[in-house]
Amino acid sequence: MKVQERKPGLFETVRKEMQLRNYSSKTIKAYESNIRNFVRYFHPRHPRELGRDDIKDYLIHLLTEKKYPGSTVNQIYNALRLLYVDLYGKPLIIHNLPRPQKERKLPDVLGEEEIKQLFGVVRNVKHRVMLMLAYSCGLRVSELVRVRIEDIDSRRGLIHVRGAKGKKDRFTMLPESMKPVLHHYWLLYRLGVTGWLFRGAKLDSHLSIRSIQEVFEEAVERAGITKPVSMHTLRHSFATHMLEHGTDLRYIQELLGHQSPKTTQIYTHVSSESLGKLKSPMDFLGSDDATPLIHSK
Repeated sequence: MKVQERKPGLFETVRKEMQLRNYSSKTIKAYESNIRNFVRYFHPRHPRELGRDDIKDYLIHLLTEKKYPGSTVNQIYNALRLLYVDLYGKPLIIHNLPRPQKERKLPDVLGEEEIKQLFGVVRNVKHRVMLMLAYSCGLRVSELVRVRIEDIDSRRGLIHVRGAKGKKDRFTMLPESMKPVLHHYWLLYRLGVTGWLFRGAKLDSHLSIRSIQEVFEEAVERAGITKPVSMHTLRHSFATHMLEHGTDLRYIQELLGHQSPKTTQIYTHVSSESLGKLKSPMDFLGSDDATPLIHSK
């Protein structure tokens, strides 16, 4: 008797398609979750039975009722495009379907004094070095925890960032000021010449992302910082302060690993140095002090 082979299910097929396209594990997990929610919403109808209007109504539902931000709905749109265009071969279902307009939010940035204050309240050497390295090199938290000792080139003043966002490698700067800090940390923790720079509980694992996020959150509270900030704020602050100190935007783009210069240009909108040099029309009224105008009759 011939045993009939089991056909792979929808989510298994989606997962294999994304693996074949070499999507990151984070993207695979997000897309699979988005498609699963989509299928659950229309159950018991199968996705193949749905049309353009169904998808349109679903996206509107997410925006208006669920109050999802445009960036999140755009990601869901991309997941559905993978499903209908690449898997089902039905491009017309999603073709020319309008995408939600992305919100243009400016990132919160810490001032240089706030950065010093933040580092000052962290007593644990390992944790303080992690926060300092994230800020001084403009690293994402996912990149920070995965730095290996052999990725640090002290002589050239570089750190090799491997498998960053989009599975792309890049080099970022290792400031002179961080070299003695890292050397002290290296000696204190008796690290070797290879392996994770920031080890986790097990020798073969690195510190978790959540662990350093919790360290940052506690430091923010102890430093009395009330801005809505996260670990990613250190990266935003790095880019903004580099720009304020005269670094060309093209170099900042390279250091951050941005594919498009448009992504980096957002820091021109949050640079207090640039804004502080601008003059208001009030400054040209003939007096540097507007106080007399308040008391004039």
